[in-house]
Amino acid sequence: MEESQATEKVPFEFKISPTEFAQFKVATISEGKCSLSSYNRRDYYKISFVTNGRSQLLYANRGIQIDQPVLVFTNPMIPYSWDADETYTDEMSGYFCVFTEEFLNDSARPGNLQQSSLFKPDGNPVYFLNDEQVSYLTSIFSRMRHEIDSEYVYKYDLLRSQVNLIIHEAIKMQPAIAYFSPQNAASRIAKLFINLLERQFPVDSPRFALKLKKAGDYADRLSVHVNHLNAAVQESTGKSTTTHINEKIIAEAKSLLMHTDWSAAEIAFSLGFEYASYFNNFFKKHTGLTPMTLRKSL
Repeated sequence: MEESQATEKVPFEFKISPTEFAQFKVATISEGKCSLSSYNRRDYYKISFVTNGRSQLLYANRGIQIDQPVLVFTNPMIPYSWDADETYTDEMSGYFCVFTEEFLNDSARPGNLQQSSLFKPDGNPVYFLNDEQVSYLTSIFSRMRHEIDSEYVYKYDLLRSQVNLIIHEAIKMQPAIAYFSPQNAASRIAKLFINLLERQFPVDSPRFALKLKKAGDYADRLSVHVNHLNAAVQESTGKSTTTHINEKIIAEAKSLLMHTDWSAAEIAFSLGFEYASYFNNFFKKHTGLTPMTLRKSL
């Protein structure tokens, strides 16, 4: 499989909207050519329940071999790849569900998912399952899959409760700890950094503030030391981590100046600058022009 943040084919028409339909989806693995890498966007958390098949789950600097039933929780801001053993691809089976934080927080369950024990960057999101757990989770996922197509008026309340049941079941379990160090770690870290950087864009609202602004932010997401990240990116790409970030911000700033009517202050905020003056100085340093000079020249 390709890295989960690279080009992926989305099997369903899954548009962003304020409706609950856009905030939750459940499917069987391989249904409509779904894969374990489907729906890896910055909006969606995912719970994958694999009952059969061999694969490797790979993060920036660690991986885990999966050769038995497993429950996996993935954070939309943490790049990973799920590489199936091609010998056993046809045997891959199970379910997955994806949801936004807003969907789950519509319930009485408070808290930030990214900081929960199941989804946080330095956590252990993989849980191997015994026969009893497989049976219990199969019943929940199969009910969710049936319910998503029903006409029941309160089905999303029911689905939300079922997701919470899965989360609480996992919290009671002991996570898997048999991680290994992937080969070509520097190249993998650099590739995942680039994928994570790309996922911050495009900026589609002046109310959206860029969350990852500097190398340390990306290192935290990838669960590696910032010096390790910087060395890997420099070795693999010939550019520093900061150069990549700055180039992407400048490119996005130019796009927003050309294609929106946002003010300089709105663009500055959306790109992570506390003050418009900081953005103006940054933009002029890298382009030789102020933001408004560029806009007027178009």
